[in-house]
Amino acid sequence: MKYIYLLLFTILYSNVTLSANANESHDHKGADHEEVSSDNDTDDHELRNEDSTEIANVIAQQVGIQLDLTGPQTLEKTFTSYGRLATAPEHTSHVRARFPGVVRSVSVNIGDKVDVGDLLAIIESNESLKRYELLAPISGTIIQRHANAGEMTQEQVLFSISNFESLWAEFRIFPTQQQYLAIGQSVYINAGEKRFNSNISHLLAATDSSPYLIARAKISDASDGWFPGMMVEGEIVISKWDAPLAIKISALQTLENRKGIFVKTNDRYQFSPLELGRSDYEFSEVLSGVEPNTEYVTENSYLIKADIEKSEAEHDH
Repeated sequence: MKYIYLLLFTILYSNVTLSANANESHDHKGADHEEVSSDNDTDDHELRNEDSTEIANVIAQQVGIQLDLTGPQTLEKTFTSYGRLATAPEHTSHVRARFPGVVRSVSVNIGDKVDVGDLLAIIESNESLKRYELLAPISGTIIQRHANAGEMTQEQVLFSISNFESLWAEFRIFPTQQQYLAIGQSVYINAGEKRFNSNISHLLAATDSSPYLIARAKISDASDGWFPGMMVEGEIVISKWDAPLAIKISALQTLENRKGIFVKTNDRYQFSPLELGRSDYEFSEVLSGVEPNTEYVTENSYLIKADIEKSEAEHDH
């Protein structure tokens, strides 16, 4: 996709350059007839084009330029902890034979999905010599199988079934972090590009007397690629504040050691340097440099920066 964006951007820049050359050619022809030029007009033209460029809306949409409005935001202060995903105890069932006997047949294997009441195996009782069905007590996935035809059941677990529709993130909270933690706090659970907003439900002591607590947060819909054992990062929210004016961090670019955003007016994108305050995961507070309800670029602003820098480089030569 990046190659498509670059191709479209090359076409865009060529069109802008051709347009500029055409205007320049027209200006030269006009100069031949008028033989008069204004230094003030030249200065005004350079001022209008400094740190800005024009991009037609159709091209901006094709290269993925996205926009938003500046405005108030609630920002959050967080600290980071790490852990793993685990199945909930109530969502795992270990299935044994009701009566000791011999396994006569097995209907499932590891990885198979079953519903409540599905046949797992047929057992022949040692006492009555009658056969009975061993059925799934819950819906889920077979994660363990310790039963084969002809084997004695004894008292061992024959099958383990887990339901992965919900999982628990278990984070290690060390002593320096524990003072900021309480049940009910918001936590963002991250794994690569995956992100789930949850709350701290339990605080438990470590089972091996380790010097940390276990903070548990539930992922209620684990169907989107979450799985037990996955390493996860938790951003635990410890405070919030309201910023009168904020912008998305993804919008920020740097031009000549100035940090700012690109503001859109009609087809023109103008770089606006900003004075920034506090930030969180997604937003940064704006102290000065832009007004509320201003349309600005939030995604792929690097394309606009590249176009401006290329134009300035050609101008210098």
